[in-house]
Amino acid sequence: MFKKIFFHAITASILASSAAIIYRRIYFFATEADFSKVLGVRRLVGFNLLICLVMAFVNYGLLRWLKNKGQVFFNFMFSILSFAAVIIPISITLPLNIPFPELFPGLAVPMLFFPAIAWYTVNPLFVYNKPQNSRV
Repeated sequence: MFKKIFFHAITASILASSAAIIYRRIYFFATEADFSKVLGVRRLVGFNLLICLVMAFVNYGLLRWLKNKGQVFFNFMFSILSFAAVIIPISITLPLNIPFPELFPGLAVPMLFFPAIAWYTVNPLFVYNKPQNSRV
C-alpha cells in the first residue's frame, strides 16, 4: 500500500510543480513582476515534492490507523492545512531589492493549493482501499 501512496505523491508533485511553473510564467507576463529570486524553479519543485511526500506519510499513517475513514479525514486535513498556509506568503517580508513586493501574495497564495489540487486530481488513478463485497 505504501508503494501506491508513494507513487501517488510523486505523480501529484510532478503535476503540481508543472502547474506552479506555468502559473509563475503567466503571472510574470500579466504583471511584469519577477519573483524568480524568491520563488525559483528549484524551490517550486522542492516545495511541491516536500509537501506531497510529507502528506504521503500522513496519508499512510491515517489509512493504517483509521482504516476506511482515513481517506476522508486525510482529505479534510489536507484542505484545511492548505487554507491555513495562506498566512505564510501574506506575512513574508521580501528583500528590499525586489520590486513590487505587494504582488507577491498574488503569486504565492494560489500555489499553496496546487499540491492538494494535484493530489485530488490523480487520486482516482491510485486506489488504496479494496472495495468490500457488498450486495446492491
